[in-house]
Amino acid sequence: MRLDGRRFSGNVSDRRGLGGSGGKIAGIGGIGGLIIVALIVWLAGGDPLSVVNQSGGFATAEQIRGSSLSFEKEEEYAQFASRILAGTEDVWSEEFSKIGLKYREPKMVLYTGAVTSGCGDATASVGPFYCSADQTIYIDLSFFSQMEKEMGAGGDFAFAYVIAHEVGHHVQYLLGTLDQAHAAMAETNKTEANKISVRTELQADYYAGVWAYHDNRMFNSLEDGDIEEGLNAASKIGDDYLQKQAQGYAVPETFNHGRSDQRVRWLKKGITSGNIKYGDTFTPSYSSL
Repeated sequence: MRLDGRRFSGNVSDRRGLGGSGGKIAGIGGIGGLIIVALIVWLAGGDPLSVVNQSGGFATAEQIRGSSLSFEKEEEYAQFASRILAGTEDVWSEEFSKIGLKYREPKMVLYTGAVTSGCGDATASVGPFYCSADQTIYIDLSFFSQMEKEMGAGGDFAFAYVIAHEVGHHVQYLLGTLDQAHAAMAETNKTEANKISVRTELQADYYAGVWAYHDNRMFNSLEDGDIEEGLNAASKIGDDYLQKQAQGYAVPETFNHGRSDQRVRWLKKGITSGNIKYGDTFTPSYSSL
């Protein structure tokens, strides 16, 4: 991506190296498959920490000790994240203005190992997440390195897709979609709730694509290979792919983020159209998503 000369966001709070709250920190255990677990939950919009808290675990010393990244690489990622967030601010301010609304910019918190959010305490094992309670995106920057080294999903546009997806959940929150989805999920059984979750996640993927379309229009930011990086990342975070990686088989009724082909399709659709109104993932039949 071409980001030279791009502004930094004023909505980034740097808590790296500060650790969590000092109290109980919920975490997800795992041996060797931690990145798989993180990738399964990082796309969960709203309150992903409810998933984490069910584990009843605590952060280990290694989880809260600090980032494994070099100082130079972590600073590179921090500046990158700030510029991408600024790009989402520019794009969504313009897009909301088109539909007669004012865009309220989300915050972004950079942390190391563990953090306290409006949705509760979490460790880096949760992966990047959006908390609607404080309208903030939380990210431990070492996640980008894990994407590249452990999942084969590296590249600057792949990393930007992570941030843009979480901003997509913020867009859903501002439009009222996120609260409606959560309310509907609370009133139905687990299988149906999972389907609503899939619809929510695919729409956030679409919104990430809409952002990419307009960011490129505004700043000529996309280079050869960027879109392929994003689509590759989307293919690596489908429920079917992750479940097969983690346990050797997939259980479709437990999917709550969408299959790889669905994630790729909706991200690509957003990149192609650039129009927020074509991102309705709630009206079509579930089988046609």
